[in-house]
Amino acid sequence: MRPFVPERQTHDYKRNGTTNLFAALDVASGKVITNTTKAHRAIEFIAFLDQVKKEVPKELEVHVILDNYATHKTDAVRAWLIKNPRFHFHFTPTYSSWMNLVERWFSELTTKMLHTSTHKSQKQLVASINTWAERWNQDPTPFRWVKTADEIFASMAKYLGN
Repeated sequence: MRPFVPERQTHDYKRNGTTNLFAALDVASGKVITNTTKAHRAIEFIAFLDQVKKEVPKELEVHVILDNYATHKTDAVRAWLIKNPRFHFHFTPTYSSWMNLVERWFSELTTKMLHTSTHKSQKQLVASINTWAERWNQDPTPFRWVKTADEIFASMAKYLGN
């Protein structure tokens, strides 16, 4: 692969299935909690929240940054949230995924593993994702904002014409 030229699939590339990946990023340490599922419904999302609940120490509050996907706002998810008051949901505005630091981790996964590999099955894809996440957690890198909050707000105001 040449520098600055994205790797491309060959003309005979065949897609062998997809998977859904839930990920929770500890912004302080850079560690991630992941879970792959065949679907992205409320039942899978709640199962992932239960996994996070087990893995995060009970004395810690959990702030979850989410996009506005309908699955995150179902009655079942709301009921789970009421039963788990240490969890707090924060929704990003539309087209603002850049505000969620776990998206940086997804970008690392995509550019360093997914775009440079092929998988003959969904099972192989899931195994590769899980292995990559385990290796990441052996030496995690926390993501840091380059600009201060004031600089980000000033840039947004300028962009929006305010």
